[in-house]
Amino acid sequence: MTPSAQGVAIRSVATAAASRLLYARLARATSDRPGWKRKNYRGAVVDLAGGAALSTTAVAAVLLDSGIAPRLRAAAALAGATAAVAGALDDARGSGAARGFRGHLGALCRGEITTGTVKIAGIGVGGLTAGLLAVDGPWSRRVAGGLLVAGSANLANLLDLRPGRTLKASLVALTPVLVARKDCSAGRRIGAAAAGASAGLLAPDLHERTMLGDAGANCLGALAGVAFAAGAPARRLYGALGVVVALTAASEVVSFSKVIDASPPLRWFDRLGGIANRANRADRADA
Repeated sequence: MTPSAQGVAIRSVATAAASRLLYARLARATSDRPGWKRKNYRGAVVDLAGGAALSTTAVAAVLLDSGIAPRLRAAAALAGATAAVAGALDDARGSGAARGFRGHLGALCRGEITTGTVKIAGIGVGGLTAGLLAVDGPWSRRVAGGLLVAGSANLANLLDLRPGRTLKASLVALTPVLVARKDCSAGRRIGAAAAGASAGLLAPDLHERTMLGDAGANCLGALAGVAFAAGAPARRLYGALGVVVALTAASEVVSFSKVIDASPPLRWFDRLGGIANRANRADRADA
């Protein structure tokens, strides 16, 4: 490992520790505030402090990293912060009556502006701006980069339906960015900030003490999108965008959870480390 790569690894560990510490403090500070509580898929009450801790720590880690060129630092910070704020608005004000692009656009056609519609617009503008800043080359590549950032932010939120799912999926998706680049590029540094903040929240998310919510999931996805788009060759950029678009379109007609549950390898990875999975194993052992 080169000295520069060692520096990124150290910053990732520091970011993980910071996100975990900030989560603990936010969880204590908001423990008696109903607005920070939600019920997860099993009906267990969890807090939203994890999303606030992740987004704050990841964006701060990017802003404080002087090894990232100012233009790319601005792109990542703008994408992450915009996605977090738009997601937080939906967390706080969203009714859940309209879901997905079809639901929110359908409501808009009826003259109703949902918080989800505002979130889509905010993430879209932030993502496209970030793409124009982060991607070099012709306008078509820059727009593709912006769509990748915005689409990744939305996709990460679509996955956030089970404990740890978005965090694990993001860590897997960021692995090529973190290990495949020989030099300590901006994309690698941005990816390390997102991965570090994610790692710090993995345990409380898996243990069903917190959830990312829209704020945390959207921010994480946006930063992952910038990390992947920065310096990516055209083929990889368009390929990644195609995957994100395909998965987003699929989410409108199929349930990710049903697909994952139907595939033993995906089901194993999805439940790995979760308390519900441990409880099921204990029940089988007692039977």
